[in-house]
Amino acid sequence: MLSGLRSARRRRGRNTRTARIAVPAAAVVALGLTVGIVVGTSGHGTPKLRSAASSGSAGVSSTAVEDTCDIIVPAHPLTAKGLATPYQLTGPAGGSPAATGCQMVNSVNLGAYVQATILNTQTGALSVYNPLVITAGTEPAVKPVVPKLPKHAIVTIDFGFNGTFLLQEGATADALAQGHCTDGMPGSPFGQVSFCNGINFFSEAFKLERAGALHIPSAGIAKNMVPSAGSLGTGRQCPTTRSFEMVDQDPSDNVTTKYLMNSAGQTAQDNTANAARMPGAQVLVNGSDNALLDDFLDPALGCTPLMAPDLGNHGMMTTSQALDELLASGNTQPGSAALVPENDEMVLGLGNSPDTAKTDLYRAEIGQAPVDGTTDANSSPAMFCQNMMNIQTAFIAANEKTFAAWPSPVPTVGDTLYTFMANRLASSFDNLNCANFGLHQTVSTVNNGGGAATEATLNDDPQTVGF
Repeated sequence: MLSGLRSARRRRGRNTRTARIAVPAAAVVALGLTVGIVVGTSGHGTPKLRSAASSGSAGVSSTAVEDTCDIIVPAHPLTAKGLATPYQLTGPAGGSPAATGCQMVNSVNLGAYVQATILNTQTGALSVYNPLVITAGTEPAVKPVVPKLPKHAIVTIDFGFNGTFLLQEGATADALAQGHCTDGMPGSPFGQVSFCNGINFFSEAFKLERAGALHIPSAGIAKNMVPSAGSLGTGRQCPTTRSFEMVDQDPSDNVTTKYLMNSAGQTAQDNTANAARMPGAQVLVNGSDNALLDDFLDPALGCTPLMAPDLGNHGMMTTSQALDELLASGNTQPGSAALVPENDEMVLGLGNSPDTAKTDLYRAEIGQAPVDGTTDANSSPAMFCQNMMNIQTAFIAANEKTFAAWPSPVPTVGDTLYTFMANRLASSFDNLNCANFGLHQTVSTVNNGGGAATEATLNDDPQTVGF
């Protein structure tokens, strides 16, 4: 993006994720309201979950921490060479990584993550590749694997960030144009997320689906789920990223990419070979709605996410943001789906006002239908709030026993998956200003001294918008 737009971007009166939920400043939030803070030793078992407060940031060379960073996109990003060229995290407006804190060693606060999903347009086969992000001025801990792309491949690239604004910069003058990349509207970035070539990818995928060349499976039946009232007819269908049972105030954001980091702060792709080369390496994770669904809700409910071979890890099956969106698209209709609403702060325009064009751009990059009468039936600002509070409150309450027995994605938000989901829903109500539509808060929590919910009470009486 043009450097002349930066001052306008930085002047936006927008709350940070830390300010938007009642947890300590050290416990930065993502997973919709959380920042990804799964940090553990290398290997492919379940990592230990630690809060940002306890994970530390040893090796950060500056105490300055921005809420905004730049990510340098390689030339020809949609090619095998471009995908295998490390992306670089650096400070905004020419600031150095050290001076701004925009370093992967500071990943809890400002880590950036990149994920590519590949579609073979001849066969309909899907695959995933996670390009590496390094701190600008460093070298990878291990050189990235060069993916073998199908001859007739179309690639989409999704970006996630644990800060507030991640702005794209091209390594060459035309790198962003080559990749059909966007981080929002002029002077008005999305925030944590951005994209390359999503519109073309989903357009081709949907065309292949209609032709029968790409088959997206059923979301499946949740073996452990208790059906709740008012679920828009989903019954015990496994939730997707477009289900009101699991969305928050900024749905469909961030990626499922993980990286390994050595003691020197160098990063590497998270694959079996690198884990063996880097014993004791930390696992860095981008907290996201997708990670919440794929790594917590799905296993808790007895569901399985859509997966595809990882071209950077010997074809082992893995998840991705785009795969989650394809599964969601194939299992929900626009009139009943939870799509990105116009009061999601990532799609608000200048002056924090609704911006239909920006909302449509974001939706198109993840394969969602544009704002119109059909989608507004459930995803207008008012109806999104009503459905989220009615459906998700009942869903969490009905499945309290299951969720209470499952670990929390972020223990500084809730001490179990149940209290985490309840606290996340309560904050989404506030962040979307749902009270403006005549709705009331359905969640009350008891928090410990660190701000984490340890008890939650939910009122699942249905309510209707009124002004």
